[in-house]
Amino acid sequence: MASDNGVHLFGIRHHGPGCARSLAQALHALQPDCILVEGPPEGDELIPFVADEAMQPPLALLVYLPSAPQHAVFYPYAEFSPEWQALRHACAHQVPVRFCDLPQAHRLRPDDGRDAEPAAAEDAPAPARRADPLAWLAQAAGYSDSETWWDHLVEQRADSLDLFAAIEEMMTVARDAADEPLPLLESRREAYMRNTIRQAQKQGYERIAVVCGAWHVPALARMPSAKSDADLLKGMPKEKTAATWTPWSYGRLAFRSGYGAGVEAPGWYRHLWAYPQQAGLRWLTQVATLLRRHDLDASPAQAIEAARLADTLAALRDRPRAGLAELQEAVRAVFCHDSDAPLQLIHSALLVDDRLGSVPPGVPMLPLPQDVAAQQKRLRMPVRADDTALQLDLREPAHLEKSVLLHRLALLGVNWGKSDQARGKSGTFHEWWRLAWEPEFAVRLIEANVCGGTVQQAATACALERAGRATALPELTALIGQVLLADLQEAVDGVMARVQEVSALTPDLGFMLEALPPLANVLRYGNVRSHGSDAAVSAVAAVVDGLVARICIALPLGARALADEAAEQLLKRLIPADQAIRLVQRDDYLAQWFGALAQAAGGPAHALVAGRCTRILAEQGHWDMARAADCLALRCSHGVAPLAAAHWLEGFLQGSGALLLHHDRLWELVSAWLDRLAPDAFMELLPLLRRTFGTFAAPERRALGERAAGERDGGVAPGSAVAADESRALRVLPVLGGILGIAEGTHG
Repeated sequence: MASDNGVHLFGIRHHGPGCARSLAQALHALQPDCILVEGPPEGDELIPFVADEAMQPPLALLVYLPSAPQHAVFYPYAEFSPEWQALRHACAHQVPVRFCDLPQAHRLRPDDGRDAEPAAAEDAPAPARRADPLAWLAQAAGYSDSETWWDHLVEQRADSLDLFAAIEEMMTVARDAADEPLPLLESRREAYMRNTIRQAQKQGYERIAVVCGAWHVPALARMPSAKSDADLLKGMPKEKTAATWTPWSYGRLAFRSGYGAGVEAPGWYRHLWAYPQQAGLRWLTQVATLLRRHDLDASPAQAIEAARLADTLAALRDRPRAGLAELQEAVRAVFCHDSDAPLQLIHSALLVDDRLGSVPPGVPMLPLPQDVAAQQKRLRMPVRADDTALQLDLREPAHLEKSVLLHRLALLGVNWGKSDQARGKSGTFHEWWRLAWEPEFAVRLIEANVCGGTVQQAATACALERAGRATALPELTALIGQVLLADLQEAVDGVMARVQEVSALTPDLGFMLEALPPLANVLRYGNVRSHGSDAAVSAVAAVVDGLVARICIALPLGARALADEAAEQLLKRLIPADQAIRLVQRDDYLAQWFGALAQAAGGPAHALVAGRCTRILAEQGHWDMARAADCLALRCSHGVAPLAAAHWLEGFLQGSGALLLHHDRLWELVSAWLDRLAPDAFMELLPLLRRTFGTFAAPERRALGERAAGERDGGVAPGSAVAADESRALRVLPVLGGILGIAEGTHG
């Protein structure tokens, strides 16, 4: 909209394709000599990169505090963002352009104790205006919500040069109707925008185009005195900031990502931007193509039928054209047959379309992000926002390097890859990963840059720092495994020294049991990756020696006088520790371990732990089944409280009923104990017994039930030989003869 002072205000909606198309036409018609765009002035020096063809949206302008990089703000832009189109127009026509919002230097504070909100989220009216001030306009137009109304009124328009005048009039009415004082931050933002406009006028520009959120247009049209704005901006704190461009994703433009200024369906908006004509029909064609690609029924006839249905729904609702709501309803009825599964596929692939933008190498970056980008390029690991599978064979050097990079990034908090099961692969040489790059990783790399300029240096420093802070032994033993997987030889000595120190001072049996499995894995498989040094493995072996000895000494005493909850926690740590000791395959460890288990099983340990110790000893052949049965008979005797006996049975049987199935004496002892229980005691113990038997596999439960039913009916277990009833068998012969075509009387 033009004004007398040469300022033209263009109120837009962030990430709106209709606004972007109308703005591009308006700028082409106006040919401004200066463009002001709502955004952080810290990004002014980065605007020339917009002209680079390698800059592929979606992108974000990242502003952060170098002294505290975790305090950062993203300004996201898609191809269909009006601000992006304004920047592109300025670069293409060599028009002076700058950002005009309040600098983040006045808004980011390292001591405020909070993570900075995304900048676009602050454009929302606050606080009562967040209740959607346009709702009554949408309701008057016959729409149930303002989102759908704005979409039909603005975003689906092919062109409209009068759009911005209408938006200004509408927003003026909305702000006047709200009749609320503005929050201080929003008042300062608008004051800074007005000062930027005044500065452009003083520089002699005659056709100034201001691209800002629609809500701010009335405040910029009514220019108060320069003194009042200067007073409003006086005395604001200021911090040193830095800025860069970083890739963004459509998934982060959606509301589900947590960014308030996003759009529900960025993939749909990109479609509207790319295909302004016949957008609905093209959309349905893409839906049919997607479904057929996933082996789901979809035909041209269905696409035509869905298009007709969507147009009919729009006509019934008195709307000029079918929007996303009508298209979605048509897709559900025609393609999906009212099933949600295809709709979820359509939502993920087309409505969100989670693609990732790209930034050219020339954009200013810190050393660590540069090193990560260089390694990604060298190892041919493309950065993508959607989940991609990566299978690695660690015997191949290139695959090993990829694994090392992923583990090093994980130490830095950049979980680009998540470890997955190696399906169909039994060797330790194979790794499966699921890769998905998140835009927030850019901030984490900036934070980690203070630790080192390369991934190796930063990961080493991070590992040593974590080791110095750690006070729990399990945390440290897990860390040494990560260090070896990441091939950080410089960190091994420091981390192992800390492990030795904390291990010597740890009296807690549970912590020691929990710390053992990671070390056992390192000791057993530490040299599989070919880069683990013998010195590192020897250091781990020394720690394991001491840890196993201390565990075996502490177990018989540490399992005594435990509450039920504490015994359950100890049992959860005891089982992995038992597997870890057997994994190492050292006779001296097994001898110490079985001795400790025997003391716990025969001593006054908690019944739950004693039962598991007996189970381990019997399964590993250290005790014969006769001795295990003696323990069971003792624990289920008359002198033992029913609850204690039930706990012992839970520890002894939990996870597998094979012992009961294959050993008659154990079965008889358990059956006799259950028969002796009083009705009240049985009802009290029933939940505990059901929990125990619920851990058995379904075939085991079925076999146990059949055995119990057989004994109840006649004392015969399933599979036992029984005497045949010849008279009953003879009744079947005529029927079989008829089926087989044998005349009656001919069968013997």
